[in-house]
Amino acid sequence: YDQTRQPILPAIIVAAQPAIVVVAAHPDRPYVALSLTLDREALAALLPDAPPASGGRTAGFAVSPVTPHLLDACLRLLALLDTPEDAAVLAPLHEREILYRLLRGPQGGVLRQIAQADSRLSQVRQAIAWIREHFDEPLRVEALAEIAGMSPASFHRHFKAATAMSPLQYQKVLRLQEARRLLVISADATRAAYRVGYESASQFSREYARMFGVPPSRDAERLRGAGIGLPEISSAA
Repeated sequence: YDQTRQPILPAIIVAAQPAIVVVAAHPDRPYVALSLTLDREALAALLPDAPPASGGRTAGFAVSPVTPHLLDACLRLLALLDTPEDAAVLAPLHEREILYRLLRGPQGGVLRQIAQADSRLSQVRQAIAWIREHFDEPLRVEALAEIAGMSPASFHRHFKAATAMSPLQYQKVLRLQEARRLLVISADATRAAYRVGYESASQFSREYARMFGVPPSRDAERLRGAGIGLPEISSAA
């Protein structure tokens, strides 16, 4: 946000169980975002009243510009922070409008799949949820495919469509995010590596540097030197 409280380069990200890493932020130029957990039942209830927009996306991860109508609904929802006594009545109305605008927008296709319990995306989400809860454990694609109720080949294809990553790449992102959070607490990179599931400290260091641009110990020093604490570090959430 700039000094007039207007968002800079507003964009909407829709993802099935997103794992977002913020690598460029500073107290003088903070990364500011609004996150809204999608309510599947609310989405499903809106489907009959929201005709699909032409050319809607079906990928599980996509970025598109925020429309003026969607931005207005989001700003009205945020404005309730100044009048919390109105939130109980007005917040559900604003959230319903936001969901409607999203369904009518370019990413309406993926939202419709999220709303439908028997869609491929919903099946993949079950496997994604397992990875997020067990990211520090060994991963077998065959076992994940069974959780999703698909063949391994079909599961791998639909998983990559939903996340733009393979299951192993997705697990790696979660591990490295959590390791970065741990490094703010303790600069012991080796201990952090083992806690998030790595068996090789050297492999962890290489992959950490590839993702964040610097080795883990140096990154931890930089984060603490910049005064960045746990709330500012994206964890495996």
